[in-house]
Amino acid sequence: MPKKKKTNWDFGFNPDLTDHYFLVSVPTSRSKTAHITVSEHFELQKLEKDNDIYTSLSNENAQIKVLLERFRWDEIADETRAEFNRRLRAQGMKTAQWKKKGQIFLERTLGKELVLLAWAVENCDPALISTGIRNWLGLVPEERWWLYTMTNASTGHATNDVNKGWRKAIRFALTENPVSDQALLKKRQAFQLSLFDNSF
Repeated sequence: MPKKKKTNWDFGFNPDLTDHYFLVSVPTSRSKTAHITVSEHFELQKLEKDNDIYTSLSNENAQIKVLLERFRWDEIADETRAEFNRRLRAQGMKTAQWKKKGQIFLERTLGKELVLLAWAVENCDPALISTGIRNWLGLVPEERWWLYTMTNASTGHATNDVNKGWRKAIRFALTENPVSDQALLKKRQAFQLSLFDNSF
């Protein structure tokens, strides 16, 4: 009997390989007070119809890492989708879309990269969000993983650590330090020559 092909959920998450993933939760409400959340999960909950996966500000196995105002999410959604889909295609995996509402799975390294960008723009001047995106795109994945790891270790709580330490430094580094188009192109070309490494 042929082996069943593994299926990836949304942005590259494969539950046959790991229980570690990130989750983007987009609320039904489009009010200005409704926040998009990104959470990190180390255990895969049983999926039940019409029930959202549990997330929490305090449970380490389902911890919300960032709460993002909808207009900020709308600013970063297209570029992050395009970046992640480029990477998924390079690995021969199916691409994905951000849902207008509901929950979206991300493979753990992509989740770390998304949270890093979200941390950078969560409290910045809205006019600087585009600069943050460009600088984030100018980093290779390994740089994003390292920055996530360092920031998460000291200031990774969604609400208690906003605008503190590494979290504040990430905001300044990505939103107030523009990169040139040439530097961005060189970074992308260098990445295209390398293999995507899941060792982080």
